[in-house]
Amino acid sequence: MNTSADKLSVTEKVGYSLGDLAANLVFQTLMTFLAFFYTDIYRIPAGTAATIIFVVGLLGAFVFTPLVAVLADRTNSRWGKFRPWILWTAVPFGVLALLAFSTPDLGPQGKVFYAAATYTLLVLVYAANNLPYAALSGVLTGNMAERNSLSAYRFVAVMVAQLVVQSLLLPLVLILGDGDRVQGFHNTILLFAVVGTVFFLITFFTTRERVVPTVEQKSTLAQDLADLGRNRPWLVMLVLTILVFTTLALKGGTYVYYFQYYLDEQALAAFLEGIGFNGFIAGLNAALTGIGLTGFQWPEDATTSAFSLFNAGGIIFMVVGIGFSKRLADRFGKRDVYGLFLFVSTLFMLAFYFFPPDRIGLVFVSQILHGFFYGITIPVLWAMVADVADYSEWKNNRRATAIIFSAILCGLKLGLAIGGALVAGILARYGYDASLPAQSPDTIDGIRFSVSVYCSLPFLLGVGLLFFYRIDKSMESRIERELSERRAAQHA
Repeated sequence: MNTSADKLSVTEKVGYSLGDLAANLVFQTLMTFLAFFYTDIYRIPAGTAATIIFVVGLLGAFVFTPLVAVLADRTNSRWGKFRPWILWTAVPFGVLALLAFSTPDLGPQGKVFYAAATYTLLVLVYAANNLPYAALSGVLTGNMAERNSLSAYRFVAVMVAQLVVQSLLLPLVLILGDGDRVQGFHNTILLFAVVGTVFFLITFFTTRERVVPTVEQKSTLAQDLADLGRNRPWLVMLVLTILVFTTLALKGGTYVYYFQYYLDEQALAAFLEGIGFNGFIAGLNAALTGIGLTGFQWPEDATTSAFSLFNAGGIIFMVVGIGFSKRLADRFGKRDVYGLFLFVSTLFMLAFYFFPPDRIGLVFVSQILHGFFYGITIPVLWAMVADVADYSEWKNNRRATAIIFSAILCGLKLGLAIGGALVAGILARYGYDASLPAQSPDTIDGIRFSVSVYCSLPFLLGVGLLFFYRIDKSMESRIERELSERRAAQHA
């Protein structure tokens, strides 16, 4: 096996990270707004929406992702194993994202078929794009410190996409649809699709695969699967990722209902006025119109405005947390840092259960603190998966990067399916009806439990699971050192 341990350039790190920004413009929209889009925009019943999200998610996790992993590990081209997949899927990804958030009037049954078909195709192309993209981080460099740095770059880009989606999507829907939410969703996703396609192409042209198998390495699918079955760190990462993305999809998809139905609208309006946010928007518009420009169109209703600001605050402090991630992981090891700060972030999420609907300041402070501590964990998860690929090579003398990374993509899709289905499923269980101007007390209780207790349980299980993950700081150093020596000898 041949590798270069040289540091990655800033250009390559930025170019690589733009691929995650592109994918997350769509992924974050799916995670945060898919259930809302199906129930409140396309008017599909909540129970039916839950079934679509869950079944298609299972297909993505257990059919599409393993299939792409096998094909990617066996891809050989002048561009490498994984980079060509980013090129091949750039345009289809954008087209299918646009179709999935379109609303053709096909009647009740036709809507269900259309939603299921377009979401299935989008999940398929997402697997074909994102699994090779994730695996690419494991072959850009064999240096673990550089991987920590690359992960930090990458997840700053993820947070930018998350900020755009969770804070600006609803305002963009209003602006680009001129008040029509159906047209606004279509135009907003069209914008995301165009930007994402360009960013995928930048990723392809600015990266280079360095950790490449020697010609002598041969392995069958059966060998790769047998290696996985004996790889305890891989199994832990698979289950951990399912749990993490279950929570992310559940809380992300429920917050919009939490603001719309649980928090007091007058208290939200008073909070925005009290912190000077309304004055800031008014001053901004006065400045823009004063120089002859069009005013900035921010949602006027307090619920939408506060929801966007709430998401922005959490995401900004996630980015701050990411800034501490590399130094902490380098010093204390990825496993210990991840477990500690995942636990602390969960406490602030659990606190949502105790907040009355008029204590808006506490809601925002808890979101900010949750965002900061969770932000520290974000790059670490993906860097740990790259370490698991090294662990497999170290133990078995064979490298199968894509099938290792299929753990996190399988877990991601399954977690997204479970969490997204739980959003719609819990709403249906508690009697949610999108046609009603106000929901019943039971429905509101279900929403409050979802964003606090239900969301916290998978995170807490994930913390406990890390006690079975054996790659600590000392083992990280040993694997890196021995693989470096082995690769140098083989190259010589």
